[in-house]
Amino acid sequence: MELWLVAAIAYFCGCFNGAVIISKYILRDDVRRHGSGNAGLTNFYRTFGGPLTFVVILCDVLKAVIAVLIAAHIGGGFDPRMMPDMPLSTEMTVYYVVLFKYWAALFCLLGHMFPCMFHFRGGKGILSGGTIVWMIDWRIGLVVWVGFLLLFLLTKYVSLGSVWAGASFPFATWYFYPDPVIVLLAFLLGALILWKHRSNIVRLIHGNENKFSVHRKKN
Repeated sequence: MELWLVAAIAYFCGCFNGAVIISKYILRDDVRRHGSGNAGLTNFYRTFGGPLTFVVILCDVLKAVIAVLIAAHIGGGFDPRMMPDMPLSTEMTVYYVVLFKYWAALFCLLGHMFPCMFHFRGGKGILSGGTIVWMIDWRIGLVVWVGFLLLFLLTKYVSLGSVWAGASFPFATWYFYPDPVIVLLAFLLGALILWKHRSNIVRLIHGNENKFSVHRKKN
């Protein structure tokens, strides 16, 4: 029951897509009609720019933080035993907290990528996912973010850093949390990121991917 409660909360947190909400209801111009058609931070910045970009960042960060914090709270009180005669050990409690974080991460990203209230057309999950990795474990956050930033700064390809993030996350999880269920969830998360970037990967291979610029494109 607790797992499905966390899944529902995390999914609907993920559905709160800042790029769509701000472009569609404040700017009255859906970001998905422009550029790459993606409902994410990069496309929003390239299309509109301006201070509302920071509101998009805030939305995508906060929803990830809220989803994982709620999951950690519920996981901390989770006990799968039908008739427990004593409290769970600290080790098992910590395990369930981590497990619930990964579970929430999966559904938060599913909500971000496939929001039911926006016709299942969402973003690619990098900003929310990048927040989630810090919420799960700062060591995994370092692996993901240092690689992302190095690749981005050296090449100016946001998508290349994003591919690193999706590919490195499950292996970093495997190293720090060698539990089969947690590792499976991590590989599902990484696979989602890579699948959403499949067109970017093709363009990177063919050398025609767009590089990031601080100057937004003019309509």
